[in-house]
Amino acid sequence: MTAACSGGADQQAGGPVTITIDGQPPQTQPFDRKIFDADVAAFEKAHPDIKVTAHEGFMDPKTFSAKLAGGQLEDVFYVYFTDPANLIARHQAADITDYVKDVPHVNDIQPALLDVFKDAGGKVYGLPTANYSMGLLYNRALFTKAGLDPDKPPTTWDEVRADAKKITALGNNTVGFADYSASGQGGWHFTTEMYANGGDIAKKDGSAWKADFDNATGKKVLQTLHDMRWTDNSMGSKQLLQIADVQGMMGAGQLGMYLAAPDNIPTLVNQFKGDYADYGLGAMPGGKGTLIGGEGYMINPKATPAQIKAGLTWVQWKYLNPERVQSEVLNTYKQQGQPVGLPVPPVPDLWTGSVRDQLEQAKEKNATVPVSNYKPYLDGGQSLKGSLEPPSAQQLYTILDTLMSTVLTQQDANIDQLLSDASQKANSVLAQVK
Repeated sequence: MTAACSGGADQQAGGPVTITIDGQPPQTQPFDRKIFDADVAAFEKAHPDIKVTAHEGFMDPKTFSAKLAGGQLEDVFYVYFTDPANLIARHQAADITDYVKDVPHVNDIQPALLDVFKDAGGKVYGLPTANYSMGLLYNRALFTKAGLDPDKPPTTWDEVRADAKKITALGNNTVGFADYSASGQGGWHFTTEMYANGGDIAKKDGSAWKADFDNATGKKVLQTLHDMRWTDNSMGSKQLLQIADVQGMMGAGQLGMYLAAPDNIPTLVNQFKGDYADYGLGAMPGGKGTLIGGEGYMINPKATPAQIKAGLTWVQWKYLNPERVQSEVLNTYKQQGQPVGLPVPPVPDLWTGSVRDQLEQAKEKNATVPVSNYKPYLDGGQSLKGSLEPPSAQQLYTILDTLMSTVLTQQDANIDQLLSDASQKANSVLAQVK
């Protein structure tokens, strides 16, 4: 019964329901795999009428349509936040509007995250299970050495610039602020910085998309980076950096600040020998917006009503279950030596109201890392507008990379010309978006 539309006579008669799911971690992630498989067993024990067949891997847009047409798509499938709009438009996910009304805590999820899985008419096609937003990751130890308050990270770009100069002045090859400018990662960060300043990368003009960064906001973003690099000398001389380069600098204690999501912190500790106590997170500077992303689950449009109900029962039990997180999950992570206290799974920042407050208290009670270090990020992020990646994001990021790399490697870069050229190229890509 592994085919998506395999609701046989037993299911029609109210017998056991079998659902296929993806998202099972690979064997190369032993802790995550162990937790996932144990959760499947515990879920089946608690729900004896639901049988779960788990598959490794995630939804691949390149093969998705073929898997759906061939009956090979799982009943419950993982998506990134950038996927649902296209899947909904192509009728490749089940309408679960009438089913989610019975899902516990669905009304406690942040409305902006639920909106990712809705169509223009408000119908629901999936549920978010984890999310991130970009913020400012900084070295608290260097802040203290530079005479800055480690509990008060900069909240404006002028403050970022001023703090970066003070950190760079410590010497010993210390860099105040670093940014990406290669392999599409520069374009990703340019997008983030446009959002931070209240701008955008693309906007819809009727039914067509148009580039929206060749303007005063785009110029401000690039001019700020240019001035930090060439006037202040607070970004170091080595450029064309990618994420591993910047993480290595931060892990070695040679970097003051960079833009990142919270999941960078365990990487700094585990791969680059950093110390949790040394890192803080602030909200995205600028106070206007940030780039958000995340993941969730949608249901195969060929699934039976019984499979839809069973699938949503699994998603809620596994991913959207505040009671289980408080009574069981946090303790399991703590006992297994996993970090507890970061704004990432097993306690993603999905919630609102009293549920959010209860989970934050439980996280603090079980914390193995300094929760107060991330308070500026959690508090400041509540008022920011969260925006998803633009359409055809990876193609656009390659184009936008040129803006970042040129400004950071050429002191005489012509910012107006760079923006104009990139906008024309971006419009060619956006013209293909359906």
